[in-house]
Amino acid sequence: MDLKQVRQRCEERLRTLDLPAPFDVRALCARLARQRRRPIVLQPVASGVGCYGLWVALPTADVIFYEWETSPLHQEHIILHEVCHLVAGHQPAPVSREDAARLLFPDLASELVQRLLQRAGYSTDEEREAEVLASLILERADRAPASGEPPRDPRTAEVLGRLEATLDARAG
Repeated sequence: MDLKQVRQRCEERLRTLDLPAPFDVRALCARLARQRRRPIVLQPVASGVGCYGLWVALPTADVIFYEWETSPLHQEHIILHEVCHLVAGHQPAPVSREDAARLLFPDLASELVQRLLQRAGYSTDEEREAEVLASLILERADRAPASGEPPRDPRTAEVLGRLEATLDARAG
């Protein structure tokens, strides 16, 4: 599938999504979980192998692991990429219990893992589709917080508060 076809498919999918305004990837996950009647659990990890995302389909929930040691914007993009695999109806690759135990945390019982999705588990077309859809969502997302409402991310709120205080001090 060429990039033009991928973009057209992603545009069609995007029209069916009810994006939260202001955009918040966690709110989008909550909406999708309600629609799918299946929880989506976001789990940060410090992988030590670079930035990545991983979708694990458990019997009762979908777990999206995302790199903790990167910027909040990059975390959001990683999460959104994995969520877009769900939105696009991609299926995770089957995984053996042994592989699951080896790949996941040692305290997670390998028999709980039904399917595992890593970037290597998808075709190039599926990866491209998830990446294009994630990028389109971020490109079109309403980022402005509601009037007077502080940002949801406490780190962002802290930085904005310091900037506001600095600017107020200079203005006075």
